[in-house]
Amino acid sequence: MEYVDVAVIGGGQSGLAAAHALLREGLRPVVLEASGAAAGSWPRYYDSLTLFSPARYSSLPGMPFPGDPDHYPHRDEVAAYLAAYATRLDVDIRTGHRVTGVRRGDAGFEVEVADGNRALAARAVVAASGTFGHPHRPALPGLEGSTGTVLHTAEYRRPKPFAGQRVVVVGAGNSAVQIAAELATTARVTLASRAPVKFARQKIAGRDLHFWLRRTGLDAAPLGGLLRQPPTQLVIDDGRYRAALNQGAPDRRPVFTGIDGAKVCWTDGSREEVDAIVLATGYRPDLPYLDGLDRALDAAGHPRQRGGVSATVSGLAFTGLEWQRSLSSNSLRGVGRDADRIARHLAAHLRTQ
Repeated sequence: MEYVDVAVIGGGQSGLAAAHALLREGLRPVVLEASGAAAGSWPRYYDSLTLFSPARYSSLPGMPFPGDPDHYPHRDEVAAYLAAYATRLDVDIRTGHRVTGVRRGDAGFEVEVADGNRALAARAVVAASGTFGHPHRPALPGLEGSTGTVLHTAEYRRPKPFAGQRVVVVGAGNSAVQIAAELATTARVTLASRAPVKFARQKIAGRDLHFWLRRTGLDAAPLGGLLRQPPTQLVIDDGRYRAALNQGAPDRRPVFTGIDGAKVCWTDGSREEVDAIVLATGYRPDLPYLDGLDRALDAAGHPRQRGGVSATVSGLAFTGLEWQRSLSSNSLRGVGRDADRIARHLAAHLRTQ
């Protein structure tokens, strides 16, 4: 069995940031990435995805995002940036290595890998596998019996296949509003949400919102441990999405009360046949490989952690969790701060072993 200092599970933005921070602490991580490239989930997001933060606020440590610092990078730009970042890192990144299990071992942990790849013995483990592999599909009334098309945003790519159709998008966050407005250019679309959409202006006094978040310190404020649940997400808008909703393209309604075959039942008692339902209902941590570590996860599959450090398993840490420490913990601009913190913790932990 091969022995390594730290096994980092996931080669996206969180895993790369963790590897960078671990190197600075004098450790030699091995990054295990399930896909064929160290770009995380970015190549699999929908085609039109564009960051809501400018390039100047969208970098990992040690490598600024290229191009105009005030432009808003597209999905493909982010994927290319991460691939370039991985190339520059002096670290062992192994693509095509899907981790299937982690358990206690003599060296600390044994990391099992699929597809004939050999297991590793690691002194410490960083779980950085993100959320894209675990889309959240809420138990909406009648959804399981729907005879129409039902898909999650993880499966959505572009509006063309829905041209001329009647579509319901469920959700009220950035992706829900962005996808609903995009679909409304070629289809009849309703945005269905439990509460009205709440907007945040993309620019305030001529400055991007993220300038003010950084200037006030709110972006990095360690609020994660103080919140029982994340606050309602605000949709960052330059005016386009609010205008689209005001014009009814898409229109917004409360979430349907049921589904009968291909018909949705609205709260006013009306029933309407729809062609497709798109669930823009977010994601959950994708950590099934930790099931074998006693009490690493709670009953819902969420990690028991404080600021990215496991509260129950010594030598285990996390990066890229939503609200891990701050509102930017699972973003390009914030994951580096959290990675530095857990790297320092693991380095101190390993020195005592």
